[in-house]
Amino acid sequence: MMNDSLVAYSTDIEKAEFYKKTYLHVALAIVAFIAVETILLNVVPAEMIYMMVGQRYSWLLVLGVFWLASFLATKWSMAQSRSTQYFGLGVYVLLQGIIFLPMMYMAMAYTGGGVVIFQSATLTVAMFSGISFIAFTSKKDFSFLRNIIAIGGFIALGLIVAGMIFGFNLGLWFSVGMVILASATILYQTSKLKDAYSTDQYVGASLQLFASIMLLFWYILRILMSRRS
Repeated sequence: MMNDSLVAYSTDIEKAEFYKKTYLHVALAIVAFIAVETILLNVVPAEMIYMMVGQRYSWLLVLGVFWLASFLATKWSMAQSRSTQYFGLGVYVLLQGIIFLPMMYMAMAYTGGGVVIFQSATLTVAMFSGISFIAFTSKKDFSFLRNIIAIGGFIALGLIVAGMIFGFNLGLWFSVGMVILASATILYQTSKLKDAYSTDQYVGASLQLFASIMLLFWYILRILMSRRS
């Protein structure tokens, strides 16, 4: 039987256990992503990777499939069944591995190999840790970020789609803006963990945090790659 009590109304011990399990699953998702990405980079032919981004509308199709599958994975991660929750998280990790494949390949091939990836990962972890610390220690209410994140997300999505359709580069400042948006999302999600999830929904909570971390990593990597190109 799933416990449907909100974290905010649970005991201190239950809260601590929820946060422990949530961040453990975030760490496991990151490790799984590294493993999946390593396998994909070694087994997927370069020609297939180029096909993902080679045509104007091919990457748009990939993103569309990613969005739909991500929606389903997120829904599964919040299911009553624990096995379904893990299935959703596993599917989402695999999706992230696939969507990152072209950029990881280019980073390895053209911009200093693993160096730029390691630098991006280090910056991402440092920023995530700092933002999480602020969210847990600050008594400020970050609920005002919800509308900002929603509006910013729709604007960003529109610009991304327009850029792919009309073939223009969104440039460095767009990536900087997305880093800010991803950071705000992490801050909001972390501050609202206790109000948005029950004590048995740590898998779903970890998926949301993992998704925001990967968004932050994506645009930090883009920025560092643009500086080396």
